[in-house]
Amino acid sequence: MDSLESRWVFQDEDDSDIDGEEDEDNVRNGVSLDSEDDEEEDNAEQRLIRTGPRVDSFDVEALEVPGAQRNDYEDFSLGRKIILGFQTLGVVFGDVGTSPLYTFSVMFSKAPINGNEDVIGALSLVLYTLILIPLVKYVMVVLFANDDGEGGTFALYSLICRHAKVSLLPNQLPSDARISSFRLKVPSPELERSLKIKEKLEASLTLKKLLLMLVLAGTSMVLADGVVTPAMSVVSAVGGLKVGIDGITQDKVVMISVAFLVILFSVQKYGTSKVGLAVGPALFIWFCSLAGIGIYNLVKYDTSVLKAFNPVHIYYFFKRNSTKAWYSLGGCLLCATGSEAMFADLCYFSVRSVQLTFVFLVLPCLLLGYLGQAAYLMKDHGAAEQIFFSSIPSVIFWPVFLVAIIAALIASRAMTTATFSCIKQSMALGCFPRLKIVHTSRKFMGQIYIPVINWFLLAVCLVSVCSISSIDEIGNAYGIAELGVMMMTTVLVTIVMLLIWQINIFVVLSFVIFFLGLELTFFSSVLWSVGDGSWIILVFAVIMFLIMSIWNYGSKLKYETEVKKKLSTDLMRELGCNLGTIRAPGIGLLYNELVKGIPAIFGHFLTTLPAIHSMIIFVCIKYVPVPVVPQSERFLFRRVCPKSYHIFRCIARYGYKDVRKENHQTFEQLLIESLEKFIRREAQERSLESDGDNDSDSEYESSNSRVLIAPNGSVYSLGVPLLAEFNETNNSISEASTSEEVKPEPSTDSTTDAEQSLERELSFIHKAKESGVVYLLGHGDIRAKKDSWFIKKLIINYFYAFLRKNCRRGIANLSVPHSHLMQVGMTYMV
Repeated sequence: MDSLESRWVFQDEDDSDIDGEEDEDNVRNGVSLDSEDDEEEDNAEQRLIRTGPRVDSFDVEALEVPGAQRNDYEDFSLGRKIILGFQTLGVVFGDVGTSPLYTFSVMFSKAPINGNEDVIGALSLVLYTLILIPLVKYVMVVLFANDDGEGGTFALYSLICRHAKVSLLPNQLPSDARISSFRLKVPSPELERSLKIKEKLEASLTLKKLLLMLVLAGTSMVLADGVVTPAMSVVSAVGGLKVGIDGITQDKVVMISVAFLVILFSVQKYGTSKVGLAVGPALFIWFCSLAGIGIYNLVKYDTSVLKAFNPVHIYYFFKRNSTKAWYSLGGCLLCATGSEAMFADLCYFSVRSVQLTFVFLVLPCLLLGYLGQAAYLMKDHGAAEQIFFSSIPSVIFWPVFLVAIIAALIASRAMTTATFSCIKQSMALGCFPRLKIVHTSRKFMGQIYIPVINWFLLAVCLVSVCSISSIDEIGNAYGIAELGVMMMTTVLVTIVMLLIWQINIFVVLSFVIFFLGLELTFFSSVLWSVGDGSWIILVFAVIMFLIMSIWNYGSKLKYETEVKKKLSTDLMRELGCNLGTIRAPGIGLLYNELVKGIPAIFGHFLTTLPAIHSMIIFVCIKYVPVPVVPQSERFLFRRVCPKSYHIFRCIARYGYKDVRKENHQTFEQLLIESLEKFIRREAQERSLESDGDNDSDSEYESSNSRVLIAPNGSVYSLGVPLLAEFNETNNSISEASTSEEVKPEPSTDSTTDAEQSLERELSFIHKAKESGVVYLLGHGDIRAKKDSWFIKKLIINYFYAFLRKNCRRGIANLSVPHSHLMQVGMTYMV
């Protein structure tokens, strides 16, 4: 039982930092009370030493849940799986499914058709783009790089952060790695390359910043994609009116598109489950229509287009058209749009359902649709501008037009939904200002709606549609946004391959060289036409990138300043257990972002208030780089100062996929129950420790303390036993995960005194709880020093201050009455 026995750990390990325990325990364990003040652990020489048992829940509570949180899609009935399949169509594949509306139109506007060979060459280019990017790259590779079912740019970043300390915010704790859903892969001696990459990433601040910049750039492109996807899909679908009705101009198409976009964003608040189930059958009809029309045109007009599956026609296409063919690459890429949405929307459905739906339904229907359009173009080269609607048989034109409108609206929802997921992940990891999040499903926690982002996207989308009315220009902007995300995903997945999957280096190099080279080729084509109006999307992406960068920079400065300004335990000792003031009955929950140390804002409370509560709990709401933290592993407790002070630290850990819906009464109840469990476990462990002081259980030490020596000489210590062995050898303690206490037989007076001390402390907690709980909120703001650079003053004093003033406060997630709130502000100069 590792938590009760001595352990071998690094002397500079973060777990050696203790907020404070009783003096006699610190002397016995050889740990200094102010050991938290050492901030240079990472650069210290690594040396294994033997430590005493840890007597807090930072080690214990993470061992109490035997399994990890998994997706809840495995045990559904057949009927539920069919419903889920329709929702998958409605949410995930709308974007890629509507690409036949505009792909050929944009391609041939840049490379006009000069003969049937051009049609076959362009078709071959589209077919292999569709096979290589959505199928090979995303379905066969990228979808497996999900973070416990969560997809998107920030999911990849959190996955990397979990395996290497690359986050710029210094609030990581070793106890985070003991969350059951963390599931780290233990480095083995054979994988020297992975260890070297990990050490290189952790040691280089430049690489950490570069990695974060890549993630923020990818996220800004996702937001840009959320603007241009509705514009492109809806305008191209409504453009079919020009084929069905004579006299319809482009201005009228734009006006009708604006009306549809307003309706689209207005129904977004009804959620993915309701809308996805409603539009899933409609999109199924759309894919069937694509396949049916494609087969009809293929049989009626020209089956010779099937030879486009021979890739040599791509070479002939470039040989005949040279520069124009290169320009057309931007239009060709549009057939693969929606690939990133397919990955970002993964949180709503399982990987297997997305893969099977794409391979057996979506891809065949898309291929048949493009083959049918090419067959029609073989007979009528002049129909390229509106090829999709021109190729529809006149008998079914209006039904298909109606389905196309619905499919375009669905495609727009797919990308907007992916944008919401990406924003939520970035907020949880400290890279986006906090906004109100509405959870639209009681069953699936990942289905969300962000009102501010929704209306902001609508406003920018309407501006884009009205200012860039040409499908060709919107298509170019679409390509820029989509390629930006794709390239960032390629780089991040490459890091995942090297660091986490640890696969053959030649496979990794083949992946990154081929796909990054392919995407750079496409990107060079769309950038050449950036002056046509698509620069608006680039400006929007740059603005979002700056917002995220400024927020992350300001948050990092604020946290680092709070760490430097934290109070010393020597000062707390001098104040005494009454903290130099009157201790009034009750519990004070002091919210702060620090995970270690006594926050400086607490000193501000002491000097401002005439009395302080009899029990103080420093509460830190912390998001860890995992999707979900099990409820029983939510709270971590540790004592601050000796027992008579009645001061504790609580870290409430949430994954970026977790839902914080509990009201303040529920939160208080869970917190107090966890605190009582911690105190009982602490008393139990101290009792067992005192009973075993004269024993030397070398057998326990050898079985429960593990040391790995990597080929490069690095030493890795596993401070927590494997869960299987923990359950096999320590069933009695495993069962103590409830509030029950395993009491040793009272054989001495010291044991009786310990029990009486435990009962007194529990009684003290109950009385304090009955007296009331007050939330002490410390609002720490930062200002740049007078001698700072002008740019720093501008960023901190104006931009970051504006974002912080208008974002959602952390306490807004708890419905706390104003009568229970007490706020004190403090400004730090940075």
